[in-house]
Amino acid sequence: QVQLVESGGGLVQAGGALRLSCVASGSIFRINAMAWHRQGPGKQRELVATITNGGTTHYADSVKGRFTISRDNAKNTVLLQMNSLTPEDTAVYYCNADVQGRNLLRRDYWGQGTQVTVSS
Repeated sequence: QVQLVESGGGLVQAGGALRLSCVASGSIFRINAMAWHRQGPGKQRELVATITNGGTTHYADSVKGRFTISRDNAKNTVLLQMNSLTPEDTAVYYCNADVQGRNLLRRDYWGQGTQVTVSS
């Protein structure tokens, strides 16, 4: 079994910054792509950013130029640096990882989510 634990959410004023962290632990052989998703009030969950094992990144148009995703493969960690935050970024942010376990089976895992609230 694999667990993803997010941290770093909180309340920030518009224009501010936050850094989210997600650590994967458990029976891990290899982590493939990792990603951040978010779900705002009354909205569907949406993809924010992804990063492959090799470091290739992809961003939603709404966060390009403001958010940066990175990872530390040795620590099974993915980060999301969020700058120039706006109230529209208010959401629960979820970490997601495509993990190949030590039993060599591959599965998608999700964290429990961390709240980000941006005040105007």
